[in-house]
Amino acid sequence: MDRRNKLIKRKVRISVIQMLVNKEKKDNLENAKRLIIQSLKFNPDIVVLPEMFNCPYDVKYFPSFSEKEGEITWNFLSNISKEHKINIIGGSIPEIHNDKIYNTCYIFNRSGNQIGKYRKTHLFDVDIKNGQYFKESDVLTAGNSLEIISIDEIKVGILICYDIRFPEITRKLMREGAKIIFVPAAFNMTTGPLHWEILFRTRALDNQIFFIAASQARNPLSSYKAYGNSLICDPWGRILKKLDEKERILSKEIDLSEIPRVRNQIPVLKHFREDLYK
Repeated sequence: MDRRNKLIKRKVRISVIQMLVNKEKKDNLENAKRLIIQSLKFNPDIVVLPEMFNCPYDVKYFPSFSEKEGEITWNFLSNISKEHKINIIGGSIPEIHNDKIYNTCYIFNRSGNQIGKYRKTHLFDVDIKNGQYFKESDVLTAGNSLEIISIDEIKVGILICYDIRFPEITRKLMREGAKIIFVPAAFNMTTGPLHWEILFRTRALDNQIFFIAASQARNPLSSYKAYGNSLICDPWGRILKKLDEKERILSKEIDLSEIPRVRNQIPVLKHFREDLYK
């Protein structure tokens, strides 16, 4: 048996925080704290926050909301993970480093220690006729590295929103051992209804791993209206659980032993033709 297909006897409880975000950072952090504490009733192993959870998703706000590593939001995530002994995928925030601003996700373990960091590598620059216009590159700089992170001895990968559209990045994370890929996101009302579910189901199916999508809730007063619909997909490409557009918590236990079961039935990994498309 391929070593990647060894039986994994591990169940993991995930809580996804789909939260409303407004123009006050203090309010956003307080709201995130309230919802994280509410999620504890589900006894989660990992709590996931959405993209730009401390800041409106609008390029005009990114500079004023940006922080250095180790400042307000970083400390908030570290303290709450330590206090409640939970692993946290910290959505993303605008991070400033050497006068450049990145869309950055910090990951903390149950002891409140940062165990990973990912900067969005594909910037969302789109101009859709009669639809969404957005240009992250007006303000943000793209990251240039990927990372496999070990959470409770489980290898996971992190992508941020637009990254999901690039199958090569997902395949690389899977080939390096990721069993779950977490995607803090903020799809909009143009692309969300058309592409949200099919993208996550396809990436999960192609790579035979779990995908967790954590969106902002839809704020009707916001200049950028998020699609919401946070979801969990399994290695068969099934949606195990999904929210609507409102502020809610999605909690679900996933069984990682499903990965080798799927791979043994449809052995895609064994059938790679590296000679054709390495």
